[in-house]
This record gives sequence, structure tokens and C-alpha cells, in this order.
Amino acid sequence: MDSPKKQGKALCMYSGGLDSQLAICVLKEQGIEATALIFTSPFFGDPRDAKQSAEALGVPVMLVDFTDDLVELIKAPKHGFGSCMNPCIDCHARMMTRAGEIMDEQGFDFVATGEVMGQRPMSQQKHALIEVQKTSGIGDRVLRPLSAKFLEPTAPEKEGIVDRDKLLALEGRNRKPQIELAKKYGIKNYPSPAGGCKLTEPQYSARLRNIMNNEGLDDKRLIKLLNYGRVFRLPGGTLVFAGRNKSDNGAIRAGLRGADILFRSFSVVGPSVLCVAPKCDEDVALAQKICAAYADHKGAAVVGVRCFRPARKPEDLQIAVVDREQLIPYMI
Repeated sequence: MDSPKKQGKALCMYSGGLDSQLAICVLKEQGIEATALIFTSPFFGDPRDAKQSAEALGVPVMLVDFTDDLVELIKAPKHGFGSCMNPCIDCHARMMTRAGEIMDEQGFDFVATGEVMGQRPMSQQKHALIEVQKTSGIGDRVLRPLSAKFLEPTAPEKEGIVDRDKLLALEGRNRKPQIELAKKYGIKNYPSPAGGCKLTEPQYSARLRNIMNNEGLDDKRLIKLLNYGRVFRLPGGTLVFAGRNKSDNGAIRAGLRGADILFRSFSVVGPSVLCVAPKCDEDVALAQKICAAYADHKGAAVVGVRCFRPARKPEDLQIAVVDREQLIPYMI
């Protein structure tokens, strides 16, 4: 194959993992101008690490909110779920569709990904990679530099933008080749390959399904709050979030809205507890007990709990401490 005839521009779908970092390095080695496209969502966690790793590679970063797209797919996944609530094939196809739209709008030559054929059981088998291309509508303008030699030549290869001979032939779950490449390119910081998408986690998926079947998924605030602390479904149907630490407590306090009630222990260190639009007084009383039970009460019989409601003055209460074991049946 002839050497590349011109410098190309690649829009690289980027997670911050080792594979996506390597894909950029392989392209940059050919003189390709790469931009890291990071899709953000509460389902994916904090994007700051991915952004920092892309900047360390010396490439510009583009952040795109993918929450609405993913919520839509969770409600009705065309290709079904993986082991949990992860609609991987549909998700990858939608990401590629969005990337293709940006490619066309902003003048990129092609989209690249860090996918390795056979690495993931559902979304990275050869048939799934081909299905994603078809479903997304992007066709042969997507390049997978790490497994390119197992796949048909793409448009940027045929057009001479990318030299196929310099692309790779990685496959399967063995990470040793990637580790060696990381050494070659001087990549030292990368997360474990365990995932990064919370939809693959059983407990998170159980909580999300519970909310989907009750409150629905239109309130992004609730989706975001699933990332913090303990989650309870009380007998009357009320959803409750209880912080485990300072970070959780701050996020939970920030989630207070209209008909919600927030409880905070004030006599001792303890959790912030958000009672989402409580359904009945019995649930409110139980949420108060959650606040007291998970406070650092050191065996005290009573904990001071402050009650906050929007547009109302705080109210101080004295709540009897119950054994946490009594609250476990309500935990999601």
C-alpha cells in the first residue's frame, strides 16, 4: 500500500483507558492530527482523568454529554442488555453515530476507536463491530487502529490518509501486547481494564432498575445521585439517599428540590439523608432513623437531626437510634 498522501484529521472516541490512548499514539506516529472525543454521563463517572490523560498525549479534547442518548437506549435497547443494564452494542452504535455527526460538521476525515477485537464478550466480537458500523450509519469511515489488520480496509486506508501496514493486529483478552506498547510510547498512567461504565455493575444496575420502575429516568438528578452513598426504598415507596462520607454528603445536599426533605445530624458527625418527595409520614420518620443510625453516635441513645425543606426554616429533632440491621431490608 502506498504511503499516506496527506495529513489526516481523526476524531478519536476516547475513554482514557490504555487502548484508547494507544490508538491515538498509533495514529500520531503516522502524522495524523488526533482529537480526543470524550462522552460524559453520570453512568461513566468523572471525566477529569480521561481529559488529563488525553492532554498528556498532546491532543485537544472535546467533551460531549451523552446522558440523554443513553437513557433512551436503556429504556428500549434494540440489541438487549449485557450481564446487567448495559446496552453495549446500542450504546457503541449511538456513540459512533454522534461521532460521525461531529466528524461531518467539523471536517474530520474519519473516526477512530481503541476497540480490540475479541476483548469484550458482547460488544467487541467481530460481528458486533460490523453491526455497530451498520447501525451507526458511519460505514467505512471508522478505523480501529489496534485490530485493523483483522478487519476490512477502511476509507482512510483506501484514500491513503492512513498506512494500513503501520496499523496493528491485536485481539483477545491478553493485555501483554498493550502493556509493551505502553512502555514504547511512554504511557504510565492508565486505569485497569475492568470497565468504567457503571451499567455493568450489578448493584448499580439494581438501583437504576428500581428507579426506572418507580420514578422513571427523566430526572437526571436521581441518576447522578445513584453515584453517592447508600440508597433505600422505604415501605411507603419513598426513595432515600444517605451519604457515606463528606463527598457523598455534599452531593446529596445539592440534590434537594421542591417537595424533598433533607436530614442532617448536628449533635455528632453523620450522613446527609435526602428523602425524595416522601410518600407518607411513616417514610419520613424512617428516613430520620436512617440519619440517626448511620451517624457516629458512639452508642448514644439519641441523635440530634436537623430537618431542611426548601423555603422553610430548619427544624431540630431528637431521634432515637435504632440498630442498622433493622434498616438493611430497605436498602437497594
